[in-house]
Amino acid sequence: MAKKKKILFLGESYRADAITWMNGLKEFGDFEIITWELKTPSNCLHKRILRIFEFKFAIFKIRKIIKLQKPDMVIAERTTSYGFLAALSGLKPVAIAQQGKTDLWPQKSILLPLKKIIQHYAFQKADLIHAWGPVMTISMREARVDMNKVLILPKGIDLVQFADKNNADPEKICAIVTRSLLPEYRHDTILKSFAILNQKEIDFALTIIGDGTQLLKLKELAKKLKIESKVIFTGRIPNTALPKLLQQSNFYISMPTTEGVSASLFEAMACNCYPVVTDIIGNRSWIEHRENGQLIAVDDFEMLAEELIWSFENGEHRKNAVLKNRKFVEENANYNTNMKIIADKYHQLINTNSPN
Repeated sequence: MAKKKKILFLGESYRADAITWMNGLKEFGDFEIITWELKTPSNCLHKRILRIFEFKFAIFKIRKIIKLQKPDMVIAERTTSYGFLAALSGLKPVAIAQQGKTDLWPQKSILLPLKKIIQHYAFQKADLIHAWGPVMTISMREARVDMNKVLILPKGIDLVQFADKNNADPEKICAIVTRSLLPEYRHDTILKSFAILNQKEIDFALTIIGDGTQLLKLKELAKKLKIESKVIFTGRIPNTALPKLLQQSNFYISMPTTEGVSASLFEAMACNCYPVVTDIIGNRSWIEHRENGQLIAVDDFEMLAEELIWSFENGEHRKNAVLKNRKFVEENANYNTNMKIIADKYHQLINTNSPN
């Protein structure tokens, strides 16, 4: 029997996106996955400094793993961190994934010139660059990346798990938010819009999934807006519990200030939730305003409230939109199809780089 090929994955292995990526490679490529990640969190200045020191010496640890484990390939998320380490590792082939519209953020960071140099090196050394959606290719072209090395394809989602079996109460707005409770996801905008619905005596239930730094602030805001009885904060839940909650919702809301390719959006579209998202380039790749969803100006809670009301009152429009969205996901973001393509590409790269 042929020996399993090994892949070294550099990145935060606990993230849902990373788990999807690794599980797909095991399932469709029969790969064995070895993981390595930075151990120091970056949630405060002191820890960020420690993390920089850890990053500085990380390459020695990675090379030691390569010497001991002898992986056939290295893959990494984020071109300016783990992707750079993958490029430095000396192991070939290298596949790196850009995680957002651009990995060069925050835009006003004093480290931006250094990040550009690091990213350029990673792009040059990579044998394959993942763009999980078209929006990511814009910054790649600006950075003069060799686009022949770029694979534009989302990892996709499990369409059996995220089935189109929606059983939301049609008599009220049953909305769900599945993004981390961090400032950039603007949950406060969402709560303010639902306060307007409450004032207009429009019945709703709002489910906010996940955890993050804003949890207590958001609970306080819901109380202040007098909608706490209609808002459920679930906290962090296992990904296996998510499909059922999506299927009990008729609206999916996401108000980030920036977006790459959102697996959360695809999951909602698969479960026949009507998407209401921010009018930013990452979302415009998938959503057309009042065609298959709604596009809302960033931080405009009044517009969000108005468009939710319009959508709710136009049931036939929503019915057609969710059918169109399910078909789109089946054709473009099917995990079984897309991860097979990615796994096959990795085998091809390994065979091409093999000394035998």
